[in-house]
Amino acid sequence: MPPEAAASPEASAPLAPAATAHALLLRQRAAWQAAPYPSWADRAAHLKALREMLLNHRVALAAAIHDDFGNRAQEETLLAEFLLLKEEIDNVLRCGKRWMKPQRRRASKWLRPARAQVVPQPLGVIGIIAPWNYPVLLAASPLISALAAGNRALLKMSELTPRTSTLFAELIAQTFAPEQVAVVNGDAAFAAAFSALPFDHLLFTGSTHVGREVMRAAAAHLTPVTLELGGKSPVLIGPGARFSYAVDSLLAGKTLNAGQTCVAPDYVLLPRGTEQAFIERARARFAQMYPAFARNPDYTSIITSRHFARLQQLADEALAAGAQLHPLDPAAADPLTRRFTPCVVTQAPATTALMQEEIFGPLLPLVPYDTLAQAIAWINARPRPLALYLYDDDPATIERVTRETVAGGMAINETLMHLACENLPYGGVGASGMGAYHGYEGFVTFSRMKPVLTQARFNGRWLIAPPYGKRMKALLRFMLRF
Repeated sequence: MPPEAAASPEASAPLAPAATAHALLLRQRAAWQAAPYPSWADRAAHLKALREMLLNHRVALAAAIHDDFGNRAQEETLLAEFLLLKEEIDNVLRCGKRWMKPQRRRASKWLRPARAQVVPQPLGVIGIIAPWNYPVLLAASPLISALAAGNRALLKMSELTPRTSTLFAELIAQTFAPEQVAVVNGDAAFAAAFSALPFDHLLFTGSTHVGREVMRAAAAHLTPVTLELGGKSPVLIGPGARFSYAVDSLLAGKTLNAGQTCVAPDYVLLPRGTEQAFIERARARFAQMYPAFARNPDYTSIITSRHFARLQQLADEALAAGAQLHPLDPAAADPLTRRFTPCVVTQAPATTALMQEEIFGPLLPLVPYDTLAQAIAWINARPRPLALYLYDDDPATIERVTRETVAGGMAINETLMHLACENLPYGGVGASGMGAYHGYEGFVTFSRMKPVLTQARFNGRWLIAPPYGKRMKALLRFMLRF
């Protein structure tokens, strides 16, 4: 907890963020204890209110995101954030009432006539820590799952998008009572204090490094966590790929939000000898997507000068180690506007930071391979990624890569769009995260799927009660035979 939160403020002074968050958590928990199982009508009303707020204020929120980034096209924000949220809410409104129903399970033959079922139950108060790269989407999407499951929620948004975070907090306050949903914002020190609060479940989206700290803080209260992290998501262009289509498709995924996407392609495995063809096709396609790149309003800026400098350092270190840089446009990267020219990188040593760290920007290393087995081994020798993208039309290749690699999610002949499928769970594995949300899996994440056994009035429980003797031995011999 930061020093200002540990002090005892005067009654008339505003509470520090950590103290405010703790007070709101207690208030939400008390409200949940008074009404621990909201009806579907109540849950649907909350989801509809959230949808109305998002759609009614989408232009203002998109403008705030634009200002926070320095430049981000409204169309990109509406497509990548608000459309996805609308579709997700609509899907939950269609299916959520069915998800709430108890699920019948088969009881063991020796427990009959008992009945078994799983009853979904709200957990209580959910903590959500959202990142800066898609500030509305990655705050509201887990909130949708939390509300569908009947919970209350407390959110902390990124300090790197202050305008968006402030506006979103104001809109949430206008839409929900604080004991239902609230936003409390603060700096990185507050984020650490927030993750240490005794939530009933905590969801964090961000880097693997910070995810470890969040999990460590949550462990003090044994708070269950869902970690949506990142890592190096590979693209594998298979021997049977439609090559030009693959380059065009993965470039669209890489340039969205200037590569500042946790599931963005991080490097490309491609058949040896096709590197130059890849570069030429990427340059031609990029010129079509972003003509007059230096002034093009559709390309997103890097979020801060520090992040811009980090990308430049990754490129410079790789170049010094013997890599070759192939910019997709002649315009130089501009630190004043934080417009970083996308760049394909070849011959980057595996020991460089570019090949070790998540890039989170428009640098794209190429890694040639000689055989499919070699490409799969390369992927499996590294930490498990958040996403894996395969371009190939051969069913045997698709089946092999699907079965022989492990990733948080996978898309075939596409990038990023598995995240837009509201009925697919979204989450990582290993270093790229744990747990998942979206759709039914999001409902389950924020529910206790409580097993319930109901015994009938007349049953055989007395047959296995002490005192044990010949009857019990005979009964056990009989039971163990079936």
